[in-house]
Formats: sequence, structure tokens, C-alpha cells
Amino acid sequence: MPPLSATARARLPDSAFAYIDSQGRRRLPINDVSHVRNALARFDQVDFEDDAARERARERLLRAAKKHGIVPLGFFDGQLRKARGANVRSLPRGTVTFLLTDIEGSTKLLERLGDDYAGLLRDVRAVIRASVRTASGYEVDARADEFFAVFRRSTHALDAALAIQRALREKAWPQKAEVRVRIGMHTGRPTLTDTGYVGIAVHIAARVCWASHGGQILLSSAARDSFAERLAEGITLRSLGRFSLHGVAEPEALWQVDAADLRAKFPRPRTLGSVRISRQDSRTNPTI
Repeated sequence: MPPLSATARARLPDSAFAYIDSQGRRRLPINDVSHVRNALARFDQVDFEDDAARERARERLLRAAKKHGIVPLGFFDGQLRKARGANVRSLPRGTVTFLLTDIEGSTKLLERLGDDYAGLLRDVRAVIRASVRTASGYEVDARADEFFAVFRRSTHALDAALAIQRALREKAWPQKAEVRVRIGMHTGRPTLTDTGYVGIAVHIAARVCWASHGGQILLSSAARDSFAERLAEGITLRSLGRFSLHGVAEPEALWQVDAADLRAKFPRPRTLGSVRISRQDSRTNPTI
């Protein structure tokens, strides 16, 4: 990354920095792709004045990453899963199902709504949080416009995902904005440490969420295979094929949740590409 000279730094507006302390010192420039990547790598090295300042800087950095098309691995797969103390001890162990959500087009919504965006984000989180709790889920973390929850049973995670999409669709938003949330689900056996969940299961869940579109619910093959009981009336799982996910060694089969009262048609998943499958595989369990 080319160094930012003092003159060039002085010319940048305050919005080009993720963190400005109470003395006006500007830290973590996010004016271009290379500086956003550098800020993501250095974030935990910064001595923030308090937790609120840290959270504001984190949210600005995440928005900048999305603006430049950067998948913020250190946050979405790492910072996102952190929970501490008693909260961690209450989280389920063993085989669990992760549910991750992400607001589609959050940067454009922020630019359009301005100060109203904070209230919108608060309302979106309230809808997601209520749906997760009603379905017997556990909140792991909420960072910027992303939300991370975990469930002991995959059917409960699916109930929460459907409730989230239905509630967001029915709600009236400021300035008649359209608010759509991506949802990804994955089932696995992560390790629960004193800082939260770690392991490939967390990574795959994040990638599945990233692959989805606003209003869509995507499942990994493991999440799909975890349903031991019949789904609710009118709910089906439709195979979209196998796809290469960023940072995942093997191609992953993705399944879309279809419900009569929810949108069913979306563009292809946002992945590195689809994988050709044999004719025999294509005839095997196209839906359940």
C-alpha cells in the first residue's frame, strides 16, 4: 500500500477516516480499497477512547468495506462471532445451526436516509432479535447491519428466518425505503471458546449468507440435511446447485427456502461460480 503523505492526508474529509477521537485526531483512513484493507487488519491495534467509539469506528469501516466490494473476513467471520463472559457460557454446544443476516444495499440506504438510517437499523435489529428469541434461538452478536444467531435445532432456525422475512416485508420504513435482508443458514459442530464460536462452520455460514440476496433464505447442504422432521405446510427447499464459496475448499450445495407468501425468484447466488454436476446428481432430490 503506498504511504499516505501528510499533505494528502490533510486534504481528505473526515468521512475518509473510520475513527476520529475527541481531540480531532483522525485514524484508520478508508479513502480507497488498499486503505480499507489496511484498516481492517489494524483495527484491533487501535486504542479507542471507549466502547462506543470503537463500535462507531467498526460500523464505518464495515460500510466502507461493502462500498469497495471487500468481504471483511476479519469482521464477518471473526469479530461478528465474538461474545463474552456469561453470554458465551449460555450458548449451545455440539451440533448447532447458525443463522446470519445482512441488510442488502445498506450503504445506499444510509446515503438516502441520512440520520433516519440509525432508526431503521434499530428497527431491523428489533425484528430479527424478536424472531430469534421467539424461535428459541440465541443472539451471538450484532455488528453494523449484520446479525449472528445460533439454534440447537435447525427447524427453529428456519422458523426464525421465515419470521424475519415476513415481518420485514410487512413493515413500513422511513421515506418508503425498501429494506431487504439476506439470510444464510449452516449446521455444524463449531468449537465454543471464551470469545465465541470458532471453526469452519462459522466461516461457511458467513459465506452462505454472503451468497444470498435480499429477501432470500439460503441453506448449506448440511443445514438442509439436518431436517429430521417434515417441514411446515407450504415450505419447500429447492436445490440451486453446487457453488464455489470464497475460502471454502470444496464446492457447496446451496438450497433456497420457498414459501408461498415470500419472493421466490432471485439472481444466481453471489459466489465465485457454479460447479457442473452429473446428470444423475441433477435428478437426485431437486426439492424436499
